[in-house]
Amino acid sequence: MKYLKSLFLLLVLFLLTGMFFSFQVPTYKIAKMKYNGGGDWYANRTALPNLISFCNKNLGTNFDTEEAIVEAGSIDLFNYPFVYLTGHGNIVFSDQEALNIRKYLTGGGFLHIDDNYGLDQFIRPQMKKVFPELDFVELPSNHLLYNQKFKFPAGLPKIHEHDGKRPQGLAIIFKGRIVCYYTFECDLGNGWEDAGTYAGDSEDSRQKALKMGSNLVQYALTQ
Repeated sequence: MKYLKSLFLLLVLFLLTGMFFSFQVPTYKIAKMKYNGGGDWYANRTALPNLISFCNKNLGTNFDTEEAIVEAGSIDLFNYPFVYLTGHGNIVFSDQEALNIRKYLTGGGFLHIDDNYGLDQFIRPQMKKVFPELDFVELPSNHLLYNQKFKFPAGLPKIHEHDGKRPQGLAIIFKGRIVCYYTFECDLGNGWEDAGTYAGDSEDSRQKALKMGSNLVQYALTQ
């Protein structure tokens, strides 16, 4: 009887050990939002894969190395903890899409809007469809978002120059939580692209962009 009991315990231990070593930490994806209106939602093609690799290396995240593409009105939006939206031109949310985005954001999702120069006049009225009762507010330079793993005491860094205006980190805050962060006059995503994509942008600037991006991801996942 003792022999059988010992054998049973060894068998259970063997099975548990096998289960332990076969267990894999699940991976998650960061998504880029596809929208209507004719704007180039697909801009900054190498940006997210580079940011993902940087986060996996420096934050210990386990994101899938490839970005996902998700449409503004799709139920699949709820599969992604962090969604990135960029472009230069027109953007239009239908009423259904605006409602879908609102449900996603108020339910725990996070949207990073990155003006790739020319997006501002279009994105503001569309986000008013999503949150008619709220406005973008500029975050102070001492906000926790700028004090994650990497420190930015002056706030959002300037990455790619267009017309000499200062960079602004703007947020939509719903019930005390930042649900949307908008990088304006910064071109953060340009700095995530492959080195050498934009002539004149230094490697130092690129590293600042990746560090700021990883701060944003870290903050979004832990706030």
